[in-house]
Amino acid sequence: MSRRMKTIVIWAISFIFTVGIGFYQRRTGPTHPVRGKEKIGDVVIKYKFLRSYVENKNLPVKIKANKDIKAFLYFRRYKADKDWKNAEMKKDGDKYVAYVDGQPPAGKVEYKVSVLVDNKEVFLNDNNPIIVRYQGKVPFVILFFHVLFMFSAMLFAVRLGLEILRKDSNYEAFLKWTLIITTIGGFILGPIVQKYAFGDFWTGFPYGTDFTDNKTLIIIILLFIAYFFGRKKKWFVFGVVIVMIIVYLIPHSIMGSELDYKTGKMKNKFSYNYMNYKKDKNFNKGVTHV
Repeated sequence: MSRRMKTIVIWAISFIFTVGIGFYQRRTGPTHPVRGKEKIGDVVIKYKFLRSYVENKNLPVKIKANKDIKAFLYFRRYKADKDWKNAEMKKDGDKYVAYVDGQPPAGKVEYKVSVLVDNKEVFLNDNNPIIVRYQGKVPFVILFFHVLFMFSAMLFAVRLGLEILRKDSNYEAFLKWTLIITTIGGFILGPIVQKYAFGDFWTGFPYGTDFTDNKTLIIIILLFIAYFFGRKKKWFVFGVVIVMIIVYLIPHSIMGSELDYKTGKMKNKFSYNYMNYKKDKNFNKGVTHV
């Protein structure tokens, strides 16, 4: 196999591996929708429950049934309300839908859905509540380039690791580009995305416990050390790549920004408050819109 063909194969392997990591991270993250299909008696219910939504917009909660039923939505503000509010879901074609009122950025609501079959109320998803977090709208261009750079950073990191395993490898160039791309994607574009979504540029150490920000910090520090102090030690660099892959496998958005409804301040961050939202009587009452 020619050197050029080997290079193409290595890049292809790196790409496939990176896509796999990204798919795993997305599927296991706390913002990925909960999908299901359940059979209750002769009724088949399908659902896709969202766990992330745009600030101040009513969240649609939908289920699909193969026959006429009665369905109910239960919800309450996460860690704020003791009692569940409920509303009957309205039929819309072959679907049933109800809405939870929008919340400010980082506000969370837990909700669940029940169906009435043979006069027996059965909760979907084993009666496990779905927790949805609201966020500000991030401009598409900024979000696109953030995702592109973070994907590319992982791609170059995997390529770096494979290059180290080759004889007579020239891995230092890949190390440099991995550092540059990760810095742009994680330390420049990442905080901008965070600002649009939750009101702060940074919610990691030392100000907060956001795993996403702290993962980025760990990766940048390790890459910085590897490039400026250990780039001649290829097995040290290889170790950094392994750690980077492990860190990337940690689901996105764990222990992220969360609004404390009692204080009006964000947990895990410090600058944002929602005083303007306190004037919204629907928000304060947690009213369901149907």
